[in-house]
Parts: sequence; structure tokens; C-alpha cells
Amino acid sequence: MGCKKKNRTYIGGQALMEGVMMRGKCAMASAVRDPEGMIQIESEYVTPPEKRKKASRLPFLRGVVSFLQSLVDGNRVLMRSADVAIEDEEEQTKAEKWLKEKHKIDVSGVMNVIATVLGIVLALAIFIFLPQFITNFLPFESNSPGMESVWFNLIEGGVRLAIFILYILIISLIPALKRVYMCHGAEHKTITCYEEGKELTVENVRGCSRVHDRCGTTFLFLVMIVSILVFSLVNVAAVKWLHIGDNKGLYNVLRLLLKIAMLPLIAGISYEILRLLAKTDNKFFFIFKLPGLLLQRLTTREPEDGMIECAITAFKTVLAMDVDQTIPERVFATVGKMSVLLKNTKKRFARSGIDEDEAEWIFALTLNIPKSSVESEEKILRVSEAKEIIRIADERLTGRPLWYIIGDTDFCGYTLKVDERVLIPRPETEEMVMMVVGAAEEGNSILDLCTGSGAIAIAAFKELEKYNRPVKMTAVDISGEALELAKENAKENDAKDIKFVQSDMFEKVRGKFDIIVSNPPYIPTADIETLQREVKDHEPRLALDGGEDGLDFYRRIAEAVPKRLARGGMLILEVGIGEAQKVVKLFKNCSYSMVVKDFNGIDRYVKIVL
Repeated sequence: MGCKKKNRTYIGGQALMEGVMMRGKCAMASAVRDPEGMIQIESEYVTPPEKRKKASRLPFLRGVVSFLQSLVDGNRVLMRSADVAIEDEEEQTKAEKWLKEKHKIDVSGVMNVIATVLGIVLALAIFIFLPQFITNFLPFESNSPGMESVWFNLIEGGVRLAIFILYILIISLIPALKRVYMCHGAEHKTITCYEEGKELTVENVRGCSRVHDRCGTTFLFLVMIVSILVFSLVNVAAVKWLHIGDNKGLYNVLRLLLKIAMLPLIAGISYEILRLLAKTDNKFFFIFKLPGLLLQRLTTREPEDGMIECAITAFKTVLAMDVDQTIPERVFATVGKMSVLLKNTKKRFARSGIDEDEAEWIFALTLNIPKSSVESEEKILRVSEAKEIIRIADERLTGRPLWYIIGDTDFCGYTLKVDERVLIPRPETEEMVMMVVGAAEEGNSILDLCTGSGAIAIAAFKELEKYNRPVKMTAVDISGEALELAKENAKENDAKDIKFVQSDMFEKVRGKFDIIVSNPPYIPTADIETLQREVKDHEPRLALDGGEDGLDFYRRIAEAVPKRLARGGMLILEVGIGEAQKVVKLFKNCSYSMVVKDFNGIDRYVKIVL
């Protein structure tokens, strides 16, 4: 119980249903084992102590704030752990839907509030009203001045402490709460293991003590002791100064109200004592710690290895988030309202700088519903659905682009597979397809240079088929991996007649073409590191890097195109922001050039006729 601490930590915790919550300076995390045996994690950032309002950091007042915060957060995470640990596929009732739609009442939220209020009322009844009621039967006059009143209040405090211990023993007989006590032991052992400087493994944690200086049980014991002293002094003062005579009923009501009023003061004093005791390993102060440590023998049990794993997971998550606050928050996958998970996912994305629109896409694609109806959809998610949504959201928060995670994307109404071998086709590139379709005639020979996923070639080929204007389509790329994917996309979209050539630009291309279309790399080399991490860290650099000024590939096209473009033929290029006029100047001998804006009003395309 008195092990030397090698690591100091602010991290504390709480036992949950089949798991553990840990809380540090900047973050809190819960790790709970679900019915399938998987550990689910929910984490969030909290306001660190130094950034809280000054008043909430004052001695004694900070104890009250901490107590209330622990009460609210503790009840919330306990309810959340129950959602994970106890599988429930129950659908939303008609009454719940009616209350939600007509009166904007969230039944589950209301029930949580009611449960919290009832818990507080029950605690007041058991630990404040009941001891006073019992001691009223003693042969002492509670409202008489002098030592008789003092003894009366001291005995009442003893009764309160006995009720507290009896309450702990009784609830430990409930199987579900017995397992919570085991998780409590896992929480203490994990924190102790870290403080002793040991590696956080199941074996090391199992060998540590399950009692700890900063336990909430010790805090509650101190509250009981401090309340005995405070209530005794307050009651004696009430008898002396209020002069209510022999009106015992009024006196009992007054005593009850005074006790409730004194609870913040008691919590504040108890918190400061706990802080002082936790900061010292002096053997003299051990006698003050001992009762609370012995009481923890009742509120903790030896945990299972799975519980220790949950405690370690929660601890490591908080430890990492306290150091690196760019780590994304996480949520549990539970049965629940779709709107709740959607709101939570948008919040996580917003914190990480990801467009909230992507959250709606995840829900639409996972649940197979129109994106336009995601916000208004009233649906109870199954656990499997919630898990898949959270899996995708978690991966998206690592920086990996959404469409790589999904595995395909829509381009001009055609489904194209995409992964790290190719760029994800952008919406503005769709306009190039329409330009090709508008310019092409039946039997034309068309070249798609730097085809990547094959998006332009496939979409243009299929659209021209619709208009009964079949063409000869050739698609070229330097990357063999990109061409493999492009061929898959052509096969999946029944565009097997497209000819694919692996070539460094025009190097292995033969013949002339009526239309050449290209969306080549155009990002200046130095600018690539300034791009969003989704682009610079995941999309192929080969398809991004346009050289020092971003125009390297346009120069190569300008040099070779006179030999590859048929007389009267058209060259259609997509260009980067601010590059359009520079690209036009590369084609000095063309008979016609035109810059076209995209749907955002940006000079995005260049048309050249030789």
C-alpha cells in the first residue's frame, strides 16, 4: 500500500460496466468490452485545470467543482458503458417518435436526467435523512444545548458511517455491480503500475495493489468523517442561536436543511484533505489514509485479465491525448438514434478540420439512404451499423481520404474504384468530360493523357455511346499500377474497348488524335507540402508534382502535340489555379485558344486548336 512512486500522474479513473474510464488533464477515455468481446473506446477532450475559470481553481471551491463534475460525468459515462456492455436492439417506439417529432423531446436524454436526479435524491435519503430518523429514537435530546447535543450528533455520524459501509456490502452482492468492483480494482492496479514505473502489461498490472491514495472511496469516507464534525458544530450552533425552543419537528427539518446546505463545504474540505494525503508517503500520515484504504478492500475486487486490458487501453489513450491533442476523439458503437451519432461524428470531424459534409456521406453510403435525407432521417442504428460508421469515421480521422476508405467514388454517374494508386477524381474534372462529349464526332480518335483511374476516358466513352457516337479511345499513364486499376474500372463499366497504354506521356503513343484531353500533374513541387494531409500524405505524388513551377508537363505536351493532334483537332487541358494564361502562352503557333472557368468561377480549363 505504500509503494514508492517513480512516475507522478494526474490521471484518475472510474469503474464502469465491463470497463474503465480514465481522466487526465486534457482528456478522458472509456474502454468497455462489448458482448462480442471487443474493446470499444470512447474519448473526448476536457478543459485542463489551468484553463478553467479562476474561481473553480480556488482551494475548497475546487473540491466542490470536482465533486459536481465527477457526479455528472461519472453518471454519463456509466450510462454510456451500459449501452456498450448490454446489447439491446430495441427499436424506437411510436410514442418516442411522436415526442421527438412533435415536441422535440428526446426520451433517452430525459430518462438520463431523471436517473441522475433520482440518484441524488436517493443518496440524500439514505445518508442524510435515514441516519437522522434513526437517531431520533435514541434517549438524547438533539435540540438541547451542551454535550448531550454533541453526543447525539456524533452518534448520528456513526450511524451514517455504518449505513455507508452496509450499503457498500449490500450492493456488492449484485452480480453486475460485483463486476464493477472488479473493474474498480483494474483501474487502481493500472494507475499504480504506471506510478511504480513498470511497463503497462496485464502481468505487471495484475501484480500491483488494488488500493490507491486518490480513490473516490477514500474521498467518500473523508466526507463521512468531516460531515460528522461539521454537522455536530452546526447543530450545536443552531440550538444556541436560533432559539426555536421545544418545537422538535421544526428543529428536525432545520437540521436536515442545514446538512444539505453544508454539503458543498464538506466536499471542499474533504477534497483538500485527500489532496494533502495523496501528496505524501510519510508514515505518520498513513494512519489517516488507512481507514479509506481498508474501505477500498470492500469496493474493489481482483479483476479478470480482460478488465485489466480495458483499464490499460483507457489509461494509454488518455496518456497519449494529454501529450498530443491532435489525436482524434472516439465514440462507442451502440444501439441508438442515428441523429445522435451523426451530431457526434460531425463534432469530431469539425475538431479535426474535416468537412462535416463527409460525415453525411458516411451515413448515406453505409445505410444506403440518399445523402439529402441524412439530416432528417429518424432511425435507430443497429450495433453493426454504428460500428461500421465509426470504423469509417475513425479511419477518416487518420487523414486517409474518405473515397479511398469507401473504395470507390462517383464520377459523372459512373462508379470508379479508387485507392492510393490514383488520384481521386474531382467534381471539376467532370466538366472536361462534357467538353470532350460536346466536341467529339462519331469515329473520332481520342487520347486521354495521364488517365489515372481512367475517369475521363471511361466517362467520355460511355457518354458518347449513349449519343450513338462511338469513338476510338486510348488512355495513357506512366504508372502500371494506375493502369491496372483503370482497366478494372473500364471492365466494371462495360468500356472494354478502351485501349490502355503504359507510357511516359507520348513516348509509346502512335498515330494522331482528333481530341487530346489531359489532367496532368500541375502542383509546384514546393507547394505539395502545404496541401491538405489527405492529399500530400495519401494521394500519389507522381500524379501531383508538376515540377518547380507546376508547368513541366504542359511544356512537354506543347512540344509534342503538333505531331500528335490531327489538323483541326482540339486539345483540352485542366490547369491549376493561376496557371491558365501561362499554359496558353506555351502554345505559340495555335490558331485558337480559350480559357474556361469551372463552376466556382476559377480559370480551370484551356482549349487549344492548332
